[in-house]
Amino acid sequence: MLTETRLHPDDLVLPLFFNEALDSVRYTGSMPGVPTYPLSDAEKVAERLHSSGINAVLLFGIPGHKDPEGSGAYSADGVVQKAIRKIEASSDLLVIADLCMCEYTDHGHCGIMSGGGVDNDLTLAQYGKIAKSLADAGAHMVAPSGMMDGQVLRIREALDGSGHRDIPIMAYSSKFCSSFYGPFRDIAHSAPSVCGREAYQMNPANGREAMSEIQRDIEEGADIIMVKPAMPYLDVIRQAKSEFRIPIAAYQVSGEYAMIKAAAANGWLDERRTMMESLISIKRAGADILITYFAEDILKELVR
Repeated sequence: MLTETRLHPDDLVLPLFFNEALDSVRYTGSMPGVPTYPLSDAEKVAERLHSSGINAVLLFGIPGHKDPEGSGAYSADGVVQKAIRKIEASSDLLVIADLCMCEYTDHGHCGIMSGGGVDNDLTLAQYGKIAKSLADAGAHMVAPSGMMDGQVLRIREALDGSGHRDIPIMAYSSKFCSSFYGPFRDIAHSAPSVCGREAYQMNPANGREAMSEIQRDIEEGADIIMVKPAMPYLDVIRQAKSEFRIPIAAYQVSGEYAMIKAAAANGWLDERRTMMESLISIKRAGADILITYFAEDILKELVR
């Protein structure tokens, strides 16, 4: 009766991985319990998730071929585009498509490389093409995660100019250059091969800059903003909640998930209680949308 913060199925978004080269489900050691699916499983996976109570998924794709321009990210027959069409045909899931290039480039960066680094403006042109392609395939929302300056405006213009004015943008507005992304890079084969991402992702020490990045994305047309990772940046979530009147998503990233799973496997933590406490803390800080690999397990707890 006196509980102030409660989790609800509508809060949850489940990240979902499809690999174009697979013909059966594969698991990654650093992400215990998180499957990577072949495209052939998309319909039955979508049906199962929706019938279990999952309402929204965030799609990631691993292509069969990578190149310097990440061309698979905007191909009409790309892995995520195919997955979107299959999911759309078989369920009522809300389909959010991650919009980035790191899974599609052979160098692992989130944009076009030029002069030893990522060229922001060349990358923006690619992001516009990716946004149109994802919307054409049937995505209900796009989520740009590359942290290029001006990406939300360019994507908004590309969507509006191609007849997709109603497609909302969930911007990775405060995506920090974090060590907590390691297991994701294992599952998505997206670790950068040269230099790091410090030039375009945020310095973990900079909270005020996070507010500036959020403000800029809102001005450019973001409908939802995101803080990533979640638990190490609860202060950023709380400050964003206080300063902005816009829905806030928080991504409990792969490293956060893997730490809990590893500690539980060693008997150091109670997995169920730690999982629930971690998500409660993120929502209590101010997140409206919780992106988590625990989504299915959380649902089981909510219906107990």
